[in-house]
Amino acid sequence: MDATGFSLITLVLFLPMVGFTILLFMREEQASQIRWTALGVSIVTFVASLLLWAGFDPNNPGLQMVQRWDWLPTYGISYYVGIDGLSLLLVILTTFIMPLAILSSFRAHVLHERGREKLYYMFMMLLEWAMIGVFVVQDLMIFYIFWEITLVPMYFLIGIWGSEKRVYAAVKFFLYTMAGSILMLLAILYVGLQANTFALPEIIANVQNGTLSFPGDGLFSTQSFLFLGFLIAFAIKVPIWPLHSWLPDAHVQAPTAGSVILAGVLLKMGTYGIVRFCLPMFPDASVQWAPIIATLAVIGIIYGAWVSYAQQDVKKLVAYSSVSHLGFVVLGIFALNAQGLSGATLQMVNHGMSTGGLFLLVGMLYERRHTKDINAYGGIWKVMPLLGGISLFVTLSSMGLPGLNGFIGEFTILMGTFGSDVLGFFFALFATLGVILAAVYMLYMFQKVFMGEVTKPENEHLEPLHWQEIAVMIPLIIAILWIGLQPAPFFQTMDASVNALVTHVREHFPTVAQLP
Repeated sequence: MDATGFSLITLVLFLPMVGFTILLFMREEQASQIRWTALGVSIVTFVASLLLWAGFDPNNPGLQMVQRWDWLPTYGISYYVGIDGLSLLLVILTTFIMPLAILSSFRAHVLHERGREKLYYMFMMLLEWAMIGVFVVQDLMIFYIFWEITLVPMYFLIGIWGSEKRVYAAVKFFLYTMAGSILMLLAILYVGLQANTFALPEIIANVQNGTLSFPGDGLFSTQSFLFLGFLIAFAIKVPIWPLHSWLPDAHVQAPTAGSVILAGVLLKMGTYGIVRFCLPMFPDASVQWAPIIATLAVIGIIYGAWVSYAQQDVKKLVAYSSVSHLGFVVLGIFALNAQGLSGATLQMVNHGMSTGGLFLLVGMLYERRHTKDINAYGGIWKVMPLLGGISLFVTLSSMGLPGLNGFIGEFTILMGTFGSDVLGFFFALFATLGVILAAVYMLYMFQKVFMGEVTKPENEHLEPLHWQEIAVMIPLIIAILWIGLQPAPFFQTMDASVNALVTHVREHFPTVAQLP
């Protein structure tokens, strides 16, 4: 398991910091060079992450391309990186979304008005580095460091380049996530001291072979408190209802690229954390709490959809839709079977593309009209037919239309929930209402913005899409179609890791040992 040589993962992880360093020594007046440097580094990082996928063995459920160096050996802390089928897809998602977010920033008026472009793109590079670190690091303390670092650039992206209430939204985002992180830190310290190491694979192996155990009898056992310490931090990040109230403010006030990264990647850190830490370290508590957390997930699915329909701010509508869509992901995770977990992992990727795409399209409209009010639009398809066609495509993807990516993820999650002995029929039944409601609020939004007659003079002569805006959307369209029509490569990448995790959870809780 230990490796001290070169790892491609380390290259992918630190390429954004190379970009950060280059930007650091560039002058503020070199605005064009700064933009293209940031974009170029992000594209190189994406290509390097594809090499990770190319060299990945989907039949091996364990960590691959491992690299480990002792950092603080006295305390059992090490630089320890590796990927499996669950984390690989999220690394690819991160490196895929970032170039699109950077390219979408080239024409952002807020950057030209407030300046400091060098600082903006440096924060983007720092954010990409930290997000990749969250997905590849296998040491609890180093993971916590990367987890916290993600707060800093996003705080400044919202606080400096956001909308009118940007400071309020940035502070709220920071305080909410920081509060949950304190609980996680306490749980990490307890686990590390009990295990005499912070290396996650060793901790999981010791739990699996019985040499490390946390008392787990009952909802308020030691294991449950440790489980909740991690879960609350992850639940705030997802966010799971009722810990979601920071999200609409952050999305609405963030610049377009900030919303894209927030929806596309940052929220997935929460669901990934549940899968990576809560389930394998605390299998008893995971099963005991599964019905309760799944109930919150179903409430979030229906609540998010219902509240989305009531919004007059188009960006807030898309933000609340994330509460609903990520409720599906959480539901799939706590189905505690291979179908549910596979569907949840794929839906993390799907949501990043579909909702990220929606925020990009909203941003393109905002750049032209400088309003997020749904009632300020109408008939946009007649004025900007290409934007209307692309928006319809991404809207249908977010709704879960068969043949597009959203359908595959939601269908697999619902199948897993139906077949789960931990959850079962009624959880799946109520979750299905969310699918129906998603069609209602998404079509409502599309009809109000794009259909009908042009009734506002301001909408009659909108600038057509620029080639950079088209270039941002083309990769998303291709990815949405690819996953919708040919999802097998994505499932094959994660199958071995998913099956190993589900088997591990079942072995440690007798009542689910015979799950299908």
